[in-house]
Amino acid sequence: MPLRRPRAVLATLAVFGVTALATTGLLSGCTGLFGAPVISTVGEVEFGAPLAIPPLAVSTVDADGTRVFDLTADEGGTEFLPGQATPTAGYNGSYLGPTLRASRGEQVEVRFTNRLDETTTLHWHGMHLPAAIDGGPHQPVAPGASWTPRWRIDQPAATLWYHPHPHGETADQVREGLAGMFILDDPAEAALPLPRDYGVDDIPVIVQDAAIRPDGSLGFTSDGFVGKLGDTLLVNGTVGPYLDVVTDVVRLRLLNASSARIYRFAFSDEREFAQIASDGGLLSAPVPVRGVQLSPGERAEVLVRMAPGEHVVLRSELPDLGGVVGFGGAADGASDRFDVLELRAAGVLASTGSVPAALVPVERIDPGEASEVRDFVLDGTQINQQKMDMNRIDAVVTVDTTELWRVRNNMSFPHNFHVHDVQFQVVSIDGAPPPPELAGWKDTVYLPPDRTYELVMRFADYADAEHPYMYHCHLLRHEDLGMMGQFVVVEPGQDVKIEESSHDHH
Repeated sequence: MPLRRPRAVLATLAVFGVTALATTGLLSGCTGLFGAPVISTVGEVEFGAPLAIPPLAVSTVDADGTRVFDLTADEGGTEFLPGQATPTAGYNGSYLGPTLRASRGEQVEVRFTNRLDETTTLHWHGMHLPAAIDGGPHQPVAPGASWTPRWRIDQPAATLWYHPHPHGETADQVREGLAGMFILDDPAEAALPLPRDYGVDDIPVIVQDAAIRPDGSLGFTSDGFVGKLGDTLLVNGTVGPYLDVVTDVVRLRLLNASSARIYRFAFSDEREFAQIASDGGLLSAPVPVRGVQLSPGERAEVLVRMAPGEHVVLRSELPDLGGVVGFGGAADGASDRFDVLELRAAGVLASTGSVPAALVPVERIDPGEASEVRDFVLDGTQINQQKMDMNRIDAVVTVDTTELWRVRNNMSFPHNFHVHDVQFQVVSIDGAPPPPELAGWKDTVYLPPDRTYELVMRFADYADAEHPYMYHCHLLRHEDLGMMGQFVVVEPGQDVKIEESSHDHH
């Protein structure tokens, strides 16, 4: 099937290190690129296991008011299927991690220990915090070592998450199970009549795909441009889960924690539901939707109204990849559908009241105040024709300034874009206003081919010329292969000589 651009083929081959097809044999037997299986589990899932709910992380409060969490990364085994032990990794357990929860204004400290047999990091995805404790590739934690970041929560209520971020190794560590949710609370969210009883009517839904081999090990079904895809969904680490619903409205905190797969969440009866939040917090008002699409790293909070006694299935329908064509669409999951989670309402449901017509004001950042406009073009596994270099700073930002970033996917395959430290706002998509579900705070956004996204962001509070933040594609294979750049935030007038900057591991 023809591609829109010859360079898309070249970029794909470059990802796999292909120099001569005849000698590598890439075209023969490469199911992921040219013969990707179409996967559908719709109507096939038995929903025989109750949805596991990650426990709330135990914390203590020090004499100075600091909330302290303990996290340990370790290897283990998880029985996803009866009688099969799968080698996995997790935080404070064999797979995934506990849900951390803190309130705006709180000082938090995380005492992290690495008991893996490899170096890892602990990145706070979506968190506004100093670069030195961001947990990116410049904060490695060696096997047996510990790390204790400490910061003050200063951003709105939101569904964030944490995961490893070692340079070149992120995809494998996340696929093995190293991920967890971090929920932030604030008074504005607490004043709203929303479901917030964690695990009862306020449900974390961490979705990943995997392929479980006959010996129990984790594999993949296809290996396309986006990365490794599986034919089995794990929801909070549960295969075929159901949720017993006891209230007439349930809040689902959806997190795409897959390394590559893009989902479009909808319900089996095509019902309308309400999206109330995106990556960085609540929207200004609920948005009525019939589907919510999330690329890797993105989150959304939705409210679903249930009737007594009904059953309905949360599904992932065909994702809209926005122009991805040819074998890239099939190999990258565009033809796949999944049954995700069955909601089973009790015969009598407690009332949570009406869904509020308004949520919280979303203060708009004026793009006219931008002191800098930057362009980022994603192509192959490079940004602006460069691969990640740990010793190169790609942008120098002045603290307390606003910038406009124009981001474009310049090929016919999927990418997305994640920025550390800040929550941005989508100003326009090819000059047009974004849809309502993209009008709130975001830190990750899907990039369809050949469209320019204008993102406005303000770099407040933290200046540090020695420690960089990252921006990158959050399709984790792409990140690992170098589709990432670095920026530092500095005080006014402070000069960083990009070509001489050195940011070694420490």
